[in-house]
Amino acid sequence: MNLHEYQAKEVFSAYGIPVPAGRIASTPDEAVAAAEALGGSIWVVKAQVHAGGRGKAGGVKLAKDTASVRAAAAAMLGTRLATKQTGPEGLPVGKVYVETGSAIEREIYLSLTLNREKGFIAMVGSAAGGMDIEEVAAHSPEKITTVNIHPAAGLQPNQCRRMAFALGFKGEQIAQFQKIAMALYQLYLEKDAALVEVNPLIVTKTGDLLALDAKINIDANAVYRQRAIAALRDESQEDPMELQASQHDLNYVSLDGDIACMVNGAGLAMATMDLIKLHGGSPANFLDVGGGATAERVTVAFKLILSNPKVKAILVNIFGGIVRCDLIAEGVITAVKNVGVQVPVVVRLEGTNAVQAREMLATSGLKVIAAADLTDAAQKVVAAAR
Repeated sequence: MNLHEYQAKEVFSAYGIPVPAGRIASTPDEAVAAAEALGGSIWVVKAQVHAGGRGKAGGVKLAKDTASVRAAAAAMLGTRLATKQTGPEGLPVGKVYVETGSAIEREIYLSLTLNREKGFIAMVGSAAGGMDIEEVAAHSPEKITTVNIHPAAGLQPNQCRRMAFALGFKGEQIAQFQKIAMALYQLYLEKDAALVEVNPLIVTKTGDLLALDAKINIDANAVYRQRAIAALRDESQEDPMELQASQHDLNYVSLDGDIACMVNGAGLAMATMDLIKLHGGSPANFLDVGGGATAERVTVAFKLILSNPKVKAILVNIFGGIVRCDLIAEGVITAVKNVGVQVPVVVRLEGTNAVQAREMLATSGLKVIAAADLTDAAQKVVAAAR
Protein backbone atom coordinates (compact mmCIF):
# COMPACT_ATOMS: atom_id res chain seq x y z
CA MET A 1 0.00 0.00 0.00
CA ASN A 2 1.42 3.37 -1.08
CA LEU A 3 1.00 6.73 0.60
CA HIS A 4 0.80 10.08 -1.13
CA GLU A 5 3.72 12.46 -0.61
CA TYR A 6 1.75 14.71 1.73
CA GLN A 7 0.69 11.71 3.82
CA ALA A 8 4.25 10.37 3.95
CA LYS A 9 5.53 13.78 5.05
CA GLU A 10 3.03 13.85 7.90
CA VAL A 11 4.50 10.52 9.03
CA PHE A 12 8.03 11.89 8.58
CA SER A 13 7.20 14.90 10.74
CA ALA A 14 5.83 12.65 13.48
CA TYR A 15 9.24 10.94 13.60
CA GLY A 16 11.16 14.20 13.71
CA ILE A 17 12.37 14.09 10.10
CA PRO A 18 12.61 17.67 8.76
CA VAL A 19 10.36 18.46 5.79
CA PRO A 20 9.34 21.77 4.15
CA ALA A 21 6.06 23.32 5.27
CA GLY A 22 3.19 22.42 2.99
CA ARG A 23 -0.59 22.15 2.66
CA ILE A 24 -2.92 19.95 0.62
CA ALA A 25 -5.48 21.38 -1.82
CA SER A 26 -8.31 19.96 -3.91
CA THR A 27 -9.17 23.10 -5.91
CA PRO A 28 -7.22 26.03 -7.38
CA ASP A 29 -8.78 28.33 -4.76
CA GLU A 30 -7.61 26.02 -1.98
CA ALA A 31 -4.13 25.99 -3.53
CA VAL A 32 -3.96 29.79 -3.46
CA ALA A 33 -5.23 29.82 0.13
CA ALA A 34 -2.56 27.27 1.05
CA ALA A 35 0.18 29.43 -0.48
CA GLU A 36 -1.05 32.51 1.35
CA ALA A 37 -1.20 30.62 4.65
CA LEU A 38 2.32 29.28 4.17
CA GLY A 39 3.72 32.71 3.37
CA GLY A 40 6.86 33.43 1.45
CA SER A 41 7.30 34.34 -2.19
CA ILE A 42 8.11 30.99 -3.85
CA TRP A 43 6.04 27.82 -3.74
CA VAL A 44 6.11 24.41 -5.35
CA VAL A 45 2.85 22.83 -6.56
CA LYS A 46 2.99 19.03 -6.69
CA ALA A 47 0.47 16.62 -8.18
CA GLN A 48 -0.37 13.87 -5.69
CA VAL A 49 -0.22 10.50 -7.44
CA HIS A 50 1.28 7.15 -6.46
CA ALA A 51 4.19 7.34 -8.88
CA GLY A 52 7.69 8.72 -9.18
CA GLY A 53 9.01 10.84 -12.04
CA ARG A 54 6.37 13.53 -11.52
CA GLY A 55 8.77 16.38 -12.23
CA LYS A 56 9.66 15.23 -15.73
CA ALA A 57 5.96 14.57 -16.46
CA GLY A 58 4.87 18.10 -15.53
CA GLY A 59 3.52 17.18 -12.11
CA VAL A 60 5.81 19.53 -10.16
CA LYS A 61 5.70 23.27 -10.88
CA LEU A 62 7.56 26.21 -9.33
CA ALA A 63 5.36 29.25 -8.68
CA LYS A 64 6.61 32.75 -7.84
CA ASP A 65 3.21 34.34 -7.24
CA THR A 66 -0.27 33.19 -6.27
CA ALA A 67 -1.52 33.53 -9.86
CA SER A 68 1.07 30.95 -10.89
CA VAL A 69 0.00 28.73 -7.99
CA ARG A 70 -3.59 28.89 -9.22
CA ALA A 71 -2.59 28.17 -12.82
CA ALA A 72 -0.41 25.21 -11.85
CA ALA A 73 -3.12 23.70 -9.66
CA ALA A 74 -5.79 24.21 -12.33
CA ALA A 75 -3.57 22.52 -14.94
CA MET A 76 -3.05 19.44 -12.75
CA LEU A 77 -6.33 18.86 -10.89
CA GLY A 78 -8.83 16.63 -12.66
CA THR A 79 -6.27 15.33 -15.16
CA ARG A 80 -4.32 12.09 -15.38
CA LEU A 81 -0.56 12.32 -14.90
CA ALA A 82 1.46 9.84 -16.94
CA THR A 83 5.03 9.09 -15.82
CA LYS A 84 7.50 6.31 -16.60
CA GLN A 85 6.06 4.40 -13.64
CA THR A 86 2.36 4.72 -14.55
CA GLY A 87 2.34 3.83 -18.21
CA PRO A 88 0.54 5.90 -20.87
CA GLU A 89 -2.83 5.73 -19.09
CA GLY A 90 -1.51 7.73 -16.12
CA LEU A 91 -3.08 8.22 -12.69
CA PRO A 92 -5.84 10.67 -11.67
CA VAL A 93 -4.80 13.87 -9.90
CA GLY A 94 -7.36 14.62 -7.20
CA LYS A 95 -5.13 16.73 -4.96
CA VAL A 96 -2.07 18.94 -5.17
CA TYR A 97 0.43 19.68 -2.43
CA VAL A 98 1.52 23.30 -2.10
CA GLU A 99 4.91 23.58 -0.43
CA THR A 100 7.25 26.42 0.45
CA GLY A 101 10.22 26.71 -1.89
CA SER A 102 13.62 25.48 -0.72
CA ALA A 103 17.10 26.82 -1.48
CA ILE A 104 18.85 23.70 -2.79
CA GLU A 105 22.62 23.33 -2.63
CA ARG A 106 22.68 19.65 -3.67
CA GLU A 107 20.43 16.58 -3.84
CA ILE A 108 20.90 13.16 -2.22
CA TYR A 109 19.08 9.85 -2.71
CA LEU A 110 18.27 7.82 0.42
CA SER A 111 16.02 4.81 1.00
CA LEU A 112 15.38 1.84 3.23
CA THR A 113 14.13 -1.39 1.71
CA LEU A 114 14.38 -5.14 2.19
CA ASN A 115 17.42 -6.99 0.89
CA ARG A 116 15.66 -10.29 0.26
CA GLU A 117 18.86 -12.06 -0.72
CA LYS A 118 20.46 -11.43 2.68
CA GLY A 119 17.35 -11.10 4.82
CA PHE A 120 18.53 -7.66 5.99
CA ILE A 121 17.04 -4.18 5.73
CA ALA A 122 19.21 -2.23 3.31
CA MET A 123 19.94 1.48 3.58
CA VAL A 124 20.71 2.72 0.08
CA GLY A 125 22.20 6.13 -0.65
CA SER A 126 23.72 8.09 -3.50
CA ALA A 127 25.25 11.54 -3.71
CA ALA A 128 23.87 11.62 -7.28
CA GLY A 129 20.27 11.95 -6.12
CA GLY A 130 17.27 13.64 -7.68
CA MET A 131 15.09 12.84 -10.68
CA ASP A 132 17.74 10.84 -12.55
CA ILE A 133 18.48 8.22 -9.86
CA GLU A 134 17.23 5.46 -12.18
CA GLU A 135 19.85 6.45 -14.74
CA VAL A 136 22.51 6.45 -12.01
CA ALA A 137 21.54 2.90 -11.03
CA ALA A 138 21.62 1.76 -14.66
CA HIS A 139 24.80 3.47 -15.82
CA SER A 140 26.85 4.38 -12.71
CA PRO A 141 26.06 1.79 -10.01
CA GLU A 142 29.39 2.56 -8.33
CA LYS A 143 27.85 5.87 -7.21
CA ILE A 144 25.34 3.98 -5.03
CA THR A 145 26.27 2.89 -1.50
CA THR A 146 24.41 0.13 0.35
CA VAL A 147 24.58 -0.62 4.07
CA ASN A 148 22.91 -3.86 5.19
CA ILE A 149 21.37 -3.71 8.65
CA HIS A 150 21.32 -6.90 10.71
CA PRO A 151 17.82 -7.36 12.18
CA ALA A 152 19.16 -8.42 15.57
CA ALA A 153 21.48 -5.44 15.97
CA GLY A 154 19.48 -2.76 14.19
CA LEU A 155 20.91 0.33 12.56
CA GLN A 156 24.17 1.28 14.27
CA PRO A 157 25.73 4.78 14.56
CA ASN A 158 28.87 3.63 12.76
CA GLN A 159 26.72 2.51 9.80
CA CYS A 160 25.09 5.95 9.69
CA ARG A 161 28.53 7.60 9.70
CA ARG A 162 29.75 5.28 6.96
CA MET A 163 26.79 6.28 4.77
CA ALA A 164 27.21 9.97 5.71
CA PHE A 165 30.86 9.92 4.59
CA ALA A 166 29.90 8.18 1.34
CA LEU A 167 27.31 10.91 0.68
CA GLY A 168 29.85 13.68 1.29
CA PHE A 169 28.44 15.11 4.52
CA LYS A 170 30.74 17.02 6.85
CA GLY A 171 30.68 18.41 10.38
CA GLU A 172 27.21 19.04 11.79
CA GLN A 173 25.61 17.48 8.70
CA ILE A 174 26.84 14.06 9.85
CA ALA A 175 24.90 14.37 13.11
CA GLN A 176 21.83 15.60 11.22
CA PHE A 177 22.06 12.69 8.82
CA GLN A 178 22.41 10.16 11.65
CA LYS A 179 19.27 11.54 13.31
CA ILE A 180 17.33 11.30 10.04
CA ALA A 181 18.61 7.80 9.23
CA MET A 182 17.77 6.49 12.71
CA ALA A 183 14.27 8.00 12.48
CA LEU A 184 13.70 6.46 9.05
CA TYR A 185 14.78 3.06 10.37
CA GLN A 186 12.41 3.35 13.35
CA LEU A 187 9.60 4.38 11.00
CA TYR A 188 10.38 1.46 8.69
CA LEU A 189 10.04 -1.04 11.52
CA GLU A 190 7.09 0.45 13.38
CA LYS A 191 4.97 1.10 10.29
CA ASP A 192 5.70 -2.30 8.66
CA ALA A 193 7.14 -0.58 5.60
CA ALA A 194 8.39 -2.31 2.49
CA LEU A 195 10.04 0.88 1.22
CA VAL A 196 10.84 4.28 2.69
CA GLU A 197 12.42 6.64 0.18
CA VAL A 198 13.63 10.24 0.25
CA ASN A 199 14.45 11.52 -3.22
CA PRO A 200 15.79 14.04 -2.88
CA LEU A 201 17.16 14.57 0.59
CA ILE A 202 18.57 18.05 0.04
CA VAL A 203 21.35 20.09 1.52
CA THR A 204 20.06 23.67 1.75
CA LYS A 205 22.10 26.80 1.12
CA THR A 206 22.50 27.08 4.91
CA GLY A 207 23.94 23.54 5.08
CA ASP A 208 20.92 21.87 6.69
CA LEU A 209 19.34 18.59 5.57
CA LEU A 210 15.71 18.50 4.48
CA ALA A 211 13.49 15.74 3.06
CA LEU A 212 12.17 17.42 -0.07
CA ASP A 213 10.17 14.37 -1.13
CA ALA A 214 8.82 11.35 0.73
CA LYS A 215 7.65 7.94 -0.37
CA ILE A 216 6.32 5.20 1.92
CA ASN A 217 5.11 1.78 0.83
CA ILE A 218 3.54 -0.43 3.50
CA ASP A 219 3.82 -4.23 3.35
CA ALA A 220 0.39 -5.38 2.17
CA ASN A 221 0.53 -8.35 4.55
CA ALA A 222 0.82 -6.00 7.54
CA VAL A 223 -1.76 -3.34 6.68
CA TYR A 224 -4.31 -5.06 8.94
CA ARG A 225 -2.32 -4.00 12.00
CA GLN A 226 -1.65 -0.47 10.75
CA ARG A 227 -5.17 0.90 11.08
CA ALA A 228 -4.19 4.57 11.00
CA ILE A 229 -2.14 3.99 7.85
CA ALA A 230 -4.87 1.83 6.26
CA ALA A 231 -7.29 4.75 6.63
CA LEU A 232 -5.05 6.76 4.27
CA ARG A 233 -5.57 4.37 1.36
CA ASP A 234 -6.52 6.09 -1.89
CA GLU A 235 -8.33 3.56 -4.07
CA SER A 236 -8.44 5.97 -7.01
CA GLN A 237 -4.70 5.35 -7.45
CA GLU A 238 -5.10 1.58 -7.76
CA ASP A 239 -5.80 -0.59 -10.80
CA PRO A 240 -9.60 -1.12 -10.80
CA MET A 241 -9.30 -4.84 -11.54
CA GLU A 242 -6.64 -5.37 -8.88
CA LEU A 243 -8.84 -3.51 -6.39
CA GLN A 244 -11.87 -5.65 -7.28
CA ALA A 245 -9.77 -8.81 -6.94
CA SER A 246 -8.55 -7.84 -3.47
CA GLN A 247 -12.15 -7.47 -2.34
CA HIS A 248 -12.66 -11.17 -3.15
CA ASP A 249 -9.32 -12.36 -1.70
CA LEU A 250 -7.89 -12.95 -5.16
CA ASN A 251 -4.27 -12.13 -5.97
CA TYR A 252 -4.42 -10.30 -9.29
CA VAL A 253 -1.93 -8.19 -11.24
CA SER A 254 -2.77 -6.64 -14.62
CA LEU A 255 -0.33 -7.22 -17.48
CA ASP A 256 -0.17 -6.11 -21.12
CA GLY A 257 -0.88 -9.39 -22.96
CA ASP A 258 -4.02 -11.07 -24.33
CA ILE A 259 -4.01 -14.51 -22.65
CA ALA A 260 -5.77 -14.50 -19.29
CA CYS A 261 -4.47 -16.92 -16.65
CA MET A 262 -6.34 -18.41 -13.70
CA VAL A 263 -4.08 -20.54 -11.52
CA ASN A 264 -3.90 -21.74 -7.93
CA GLY A 265 -0.60 -20.94 -6.25
CA ALA A 266 1.78 -18.07 -6.95
CA GLY A 267 4.66 -20.31 -8.05
CA LEU A 268 2.50 -22.25 -10.50
CA ALA A 269 1.07 -18.97 -11.78
CA MET A 270 4.57 -17.66 -12.52
CA ALA A 271 5.52 -20.92 -14.24
CA THR A 272 2.32 -20.77 -16.31
CA MET A 273 3.11 -17.26 -17.51
CA ASP A 274 6.68 -18.29 -18.33
CA LEU A 275 5.45 -21.16 -20.50
CA ILE A 276 2.97 -18.92 -22.30
CA LYS A 277 5.85 -16.56 -23.14
CA LEU A 278 8.06 -19.51 -24.12
CA HIS A 279 5.51 -20.63 -26.69
CA GLY A 280 5.04 -17.17 -28.18
CA GLY A 281 2.09 -15.84 -26.20
CA SER A 282 1.70 -12.91 -23.83
CA PRO A 283 -0.08 -13.13 -20.43
CA ALA A 284 -2.84 -10.62 -19.72
CA ASN A 285 -2.63 -11.05 -15.97
CA PHE A 286 -1.31 -12.85 -12.94
CA LEU A 287 -4.23 -14.43 -11.06
CA ASP A 288 -3.84 -16.74 -8.10
CA VAL A 289 -7.21 -18.02 -6.85
CA GLY A 290 -5.50 -19.54 -3.81
CA GLY A 291 -5.72 -22.87 -2.10
CA GLY A 292 -9.25 -22.27 -0.87
CA ALA A 293 -10.78 -21.81 -4.30
CA THR A 294 -14.51 -22.43 -4.56
CA ALA A 295 -16.96 -22.47 -7.44
CA GLU A 296 -18.10 -18.98 -6.43
CA ARG A 297 -14.55 -17.62 -6.38
CA VAL A 298 -13.80 -19.14 -9.79
CA THR A 299 -16.91 -17.43 -11.18
CA VAL A 300 -15.76 -14.10 -9.78
CA ALA A 301 -12.29 -14.71 -11.24
CA PHE A 302 -13.78 -15.36 -14.69
CA LYS A 303 -15.81 -12.16 -14.52
CA LEU A 304 -12.70 -10.27 -13.49
CA ILE A 305 -10.40 -11.49 -16.25
CA LEU A 306 -13.11 -11.07 -18.89
CA SER A 307 -13.56 -7.42 -17.94
CA ASN A 308 -10.25 -6.88 -19.74
CA PRO A 309 -11.23 -6.21 -23.39
CA LYS A 310 -7.78 -7.32 -24.63
CA VAL A 311 -8.29 -10.95 -23.56
CA LYS A 312 -8.43 -13.36 -26.53
CA ALA A 313 -8.14 -16.68 -24.65
CA ILE A 314 -8.18 -18.04 -21.11
CA LEU A 315 -5.94 -20.66 -19.55
CA VAL A 316 -7.16 -22.36 -16.37
CA ASN A 317 -4.30 -24.28 -14.76
CA ILE A 318 -5.14 -25.99 -11.48
CA PHE A 319 -3.08 -28.43 -9.48
CA GLY A 320 -5.44 -29.90 -6.90
CA GLY A 321 -3.76 -30.37 -3.56
CA ILE A 322 -5.78 -28.53 -0.95
CA VAL A 323 -8.30 -27.43 -3.58
CA ARG A 324 -10.40 -30.14 -5.31
CA CYS A 325 -10.36 -30.17 -9.10
CA ASP A 326 -14.05 -31.08 -9.29
CA LEU A 327 -14.92 -27.85 -7.45
CA ILE A 328 -12.82 -25.91 -9.93
CA ALA A 329 -14.54 -27.69 -12.82
CA GLU A 330 -17.90 -26.80 -11.31
CA GLY A 331 -16.80 -23.18 -11.12
CA VAL A 332 -15.56 -23.18 -14.70
CA ILE A 333 -18.83 -24.65 -15.96
CA THR A 334 -20.90 -22.18 -13.93
CA ALA A 335 -18.79 -19.24 -15.03
CA VAL A 336 -18.82 -20.13 -18.72
CA LYS A 337 -22.62 -20.52 -18.61
CA ASN A 338 -23.43 -17.49 -16.45
CA VAL A 339 -20.79 -15.02 -17.58
CA GLY A 340 -21.17 -15.77 -21.26
CA VAL A 341 -17.57 -16.46 -22.15
CA GLN A 342 -16.97 -15.68 -25.83
CA VAL A 343 -13.26 -16.52 -26.00
CA PRO A 344 -11.57 -19.95 -26.06
CA VAL A 345 -11.00 -21.56 -22.66
CA VAL A 346 -8.17 -24.07 -22.20
CA VAL A 347 -8.29 -26.11 -18.98
CA ARG A 348 -5.57 -28.23 -17.41
CA LEU A 349 -6.56 -29.98 -14.17
CA GLU A 350 -4.30 -32.28 -12.17
CA GLY A 351 -4.44 -33.64 -8.64
CA THR A 352 -7.30 -34.31 -6.24
CA ASN A 353 -10.42 -35.50 -8.09
CA ALA A 354 -8.89 -34.55 -11.45
CA VAL A 355 -10.47 -37.52 -13.24
CA GLN A 356 -13.97 -36.55 -12.08
CA ALA A 357 -13.27 -32.94 -13.00
CA ARG A 358 -12.22 -33.79 -16.54
CA GLU A 359 -15.34 -35.93 -16.95
CA MET A 360 -17.53 -33.05 -15.74
CA LEU A 361 -16.01 -30.74 -18.34
CA ALA A 362 -16.25 -33.34 -21.12
CA THR A 363 -19.96 -33.92 -20.50
CA SER A 364 -20.86 -30.27 -19.88
CA GLY A 365 -21.55 -29.55 -23.53
CA LEU A 366 -19.34 -26.47 -23.34
CA LYS A 367 -16.56 -25.64 -25.78
CA VAL A 368 -13.75 -26.10 -23.30
CA ILE A 369 -10.38 -27.24 -24.65
CA ALA A 370 -8.83 -29.94 -22.45
CA ALA A 371 -5.06 -30.08 -21.99
CA ALA A 372 -3.01 -33.12 -20.98
CA ASP A 373 -0.23 -31.21 -19.21
CA LEU A 374 1.11 -27.70 -18.70
CA THR A 375 3.15 -27.56 -21.89
CA ASP A 376 0.18 -28.84 -23.89
CA ALA A 377 -2.03 -26.23 -22.21
CA ALA A 378 0.36 -23.38 -23.03
CA GLN A 379 0.65 -24.43 -26.65
CA LYS A 380 -3.10 -24.77 -27.05
CA VAL A 381 -3.96 -21.43 -25.44
CA VAL A 382 -1.36 -19.58 -27.55
CA ALA A 383 -2.80 -21.19 -30.69
CA ALA A 384 -6.34 -20.34 -29.57
CA ALA A 385 -5.42 -16.69 -28.93
CA ARG A 386 -3.99 -16.42 -32.44
